[in-house]
Amino acid sequence: MKNYIISLEDTEKNTAAPKAKVDVVKYLEELGFVNKYLKFETDSSLKSKIQKYFALKITVPSFFKKHRDMDALVLQYPLYSTVITKAIIDNARKYTNAKLYFVIHDLESLRLFRDNKEFIREEVGILNGSDGLVGHNDKMNEWLKDNGVNVPIANLEIFDYDNPQGIQSGYPYDGSLCFAGNLKKADFLNKLDIKHQLFLMGPNPQNNYGECINYEGQYTPEEVPAHLNHSFGLVWDGKSVDKCDGVFGEYMRYNNPHKVSLYLSSGIPVIIWKDAALADFVEKNKVGITVESLEDVDSILDELSSEQYNEIKSNTQVIAEKMRSGYYIKNAIRQLIH
Repeated sequence: MKNYIISLEDTEKNTAAPKAKVDVVKYLEELGFVNKYLKFETDSSLKSKIQKYFALKITVPSFFKKHRDMDALVLQYPLYSTVITKAIIDNARKYTNAKLYFVIHDLESLRLFRDNKEFIREEVGILNGSDGLVGHNDKMNEWLKDNGVNVPIANLEIFDYDNPQGIQSGYPYDGSLCFAGNLKKADFLNKLDIKHQLFLMGPNPQNNYGECINYEGQYTPEEVPAHLNHSFGLVWDGKSVDKCDGVFGEYMRYNNPHKVSLYLSSGIPVIIWKDAALADFVEKNKVGITVESLEDVDSILDELSSEQYNEIKSNTQVIAEKMRSGYYIKNAIRQLIH
C-alpha cells in the first residue's frame, strides 16, 4: 500500500507544541507511511500569505497529481489554514481514490470557539470531509458525534511519546511533584500552598512562588525527561486550585494534554483533575491519582503507602513501554484503515 502523511512543519523551540505531531510522523513511518511537510507561517503576515498562496496553488495540487496511486492519506489536524485544509480534501478527491483520515491534535470548537455555533458548524463540516478521524478519547469523540460528525472515529486513548531518556526507576517514594509546561498560563501556581514540594520546568516562570515551589529551568521536550526524578507529575490548568478553569482548564474535559504523555512515558505516575477526560485513562490503567482539588493533594500523598505507590509505578512503566513504541497511534490508524 502507498500511504502518506501531511503535516505542518513547526519550528518552535523548547516547547512541546510540535512534539506530538513529530512523534505521529515517526510512528506512522514505522508502518510504511511517507511524510509530506507543508511549510507556512500561521500568522497573518505578508510572508505567511505568500507561503499559503504557494501551497494552495502549487504544492498541494502537485503533490496529489504526483501521487495519484496513493491508498491512504493521514492529515495532522489542524493545519491552521481552513483554505488549505479544504484544498487538500478537494485535491485528494479530484486526483486520487485514497482514503483520507485526520489525526486530531486540537479542536478549536472545544477550545477558543466553544460558544461559536457558526465556527463549530464549519469545523464539523471539514471533519466530515474525511473518511475517518482519530479523536483523543471517548469524551471528545462523543462530543464530535453529538455535534454532527458522521464519519468513523477511532479512539486514540492517549498520545504516544518518543522518549529518548530511560524510564525512571530506582527513586524511592517521597511524595514530590513536578510540573512541566508553559508556566505563563499556570496561574494556579500563585495560589498553591501545600507541604509537599513541587518542582517546575518550562518557560515564563513568575518571580515569586510559595515555599512549596522550586523552579528548575527550561528544557526541550527531549531533555525534560532526564530531569524528572519525582514521585508524581501534576496535570492542572487555570487560575484555581479547586478545579481546572478558564479556556484551557475547561478544554481538559475533552482533550489529551501532552504533558500526561511526557510524565507516563518517563515512568512517572500522574495527579490529574477528576473531571479531566484523561482521568478515565488514569483510573482504568491505575497509573496515577485523580483529585477534585489540589487542596486534597497533601492528605492523599500522606496516606499513600510505599507498596501502593510501587504498584502504581509498575503499571506506569508498562504504559511507558507502549507509548514509546507508538502503540496508541498505530492501533487507531489500523482501526480506520482495516
